[in-house]
Amino acid sequence: MIFTPEKYEIQDERQKPFISIKEIENALQDTKNPDKKDVLKIIDRSLNKKRLTLKETATLINADTPELIEAIKEGARKLKEMVYGNRIVLFAPLYIGNKCKNNCQYCGFRSSNKDAQRKTLSDEEIIKEIEALEDNGQKRLILVYGEHDSYNPEYIAHTVRLAYNVKKGNGEIRRVNINAAPLDIEGFRIVHNAGIGTYQVFQETYHKPTYEKYHLSGPKRDFEYRLTSLDRAQEAGLDDVGIGALFGLYDWRFEVMALIRHTNHLEACYNVGPHTISFPRIKSASGLNIDEKYLVTDEELVRIIAILRLAVPYTGLILTARESASIRDEVMKFGVSQIDGGTKLELGSYSETKNEVQDLNREQFEVNDTRSLSEIIYELIDKEYIPSFCTACYRLQRTGEHFMEFSVPGFIKKFCTPNAILTLAEYLMDYAKEDTASKGWKLIENELQKFDDKNIEKSTREKIEKIKQGERDLYF
Repeated sequence: MIFTPEKYEIQDERQKPFISIKEIENALQDTKNPDKKDVLKIIDRSLNKKRLTLKETATLINADTPELIEAIKEGARKLKEMVYGNRIVLFAPLYIGNKCKNNCQYCGFRSSNKDAQRKTLSDEEIIKEIEALEDNGQKRLILVYGEHDSYNPEYIAHTVRLAYNVKKGNGEIRRVNINAAPLDIEGFRIVHNAGIGTYQVFQETYHKPTYEKYHLSGPKRDFEYRLTSLDRAQEAGLDDVGIGALFGLYDWRFEVMALIRHTNHLEACYNVGPHTISFPRIKSASGLNIDEKYLVTDEELVRIIAILRLAVPYTGLILTARESASIRDEVMKFGVSQIDGGTKLELGSYSETKNEVQDLNREQFEVNDTRSLSEIIYELIDKEYIPSFCTACYRLQRTGEHFMEFSVPGFIKKFCTPNAILTLAEYLMDYAKEDTASKGWKLIENELQKFDDKNIEKSTREKIEKIKQGERDLYF
């Protein structure tokens, strides 16, 4: 059911490959040396919350003078503030198992890496890990699995249900996302029925010759099967999906264009684009074996994020702890809306009290932002961001097309800010250190006073009082 592409039959035209190298290369070539007026016009279009076309995105990519790069970044900053306000959604990755059948040359878990230490957490270990995460205040998880027969849809669904059932004190997991291998339609249906949030499948690189260069063997070598995986998710009724590219394998300009093309495809076929886009950047891994010519600099990463924010105004952008704290702080200004906190990648490491040096034979890649969740929350509050653990949309079925109905006109902001405040209030009551709590309550009061709708302000204040009296999981 899970890792046998030869069983896969294209259901209809919607699930056929849709990436054309020629189309992307032509768009990039045709927009070389763009006129300043054209670039500024495209930025204005995005600020009107219109998703950009391939050609418009290519124009922004080719706008490479210092003046135009700054204009793009400033446009992205304004757009992010309009759509997302000052909220930053927090989550934690939990690696369930690192067995893998694929031989991907950039990954520490590749099958040919004989030094990698393989492990799958037992149910008891999973519970112990989740309890440790809950003790820190986490409410949102992404469960990560290698691509192996052991991690079939039934097993993934089992671990999802297990995660939701772990309660410790006021701690609970309210949303479980998945990063795992592509499934067939029935497999996606099984996982969907377990109540997951987003299902992520990253194409890694959309450039097929490069893809084949780095994926030497294993089920993942099938470019088309992976490319159309989220079409199968949609066919199964799983309308909340996440896409991504691993920057550093091929030219970042091509990958940005391909991410937009993938977004266009999902919107055209299913009336809803991806809920999130991720853009991990190549970092150290055990025995890393890549061509360094396409590695992305810090300056290029900031450009990538600013361009993506303008190109897809309503899509969440995720930047993980692969990046340093300073880089993550910088790019949150220009588009990133979700980050992980207190990340540990070694299986079983959240529940361990010892503080070991990272062992890349036990981890998929190197973590560069090693701050604890409490440290990240303190620093977010200090910078006047609202740390958010909100999961309300999933409880109220505001996903897929329904999410777009709310978000595209801008109505979702009426829900997101108060819900973020409520989850922060919970954190301050249950987990925050004294200095964090002091700063956090001041931030909440300042945010409440900014509300234009006094009825929402009143309702939010009433819910905060209920939280102070011991109630939990209140939302709009």
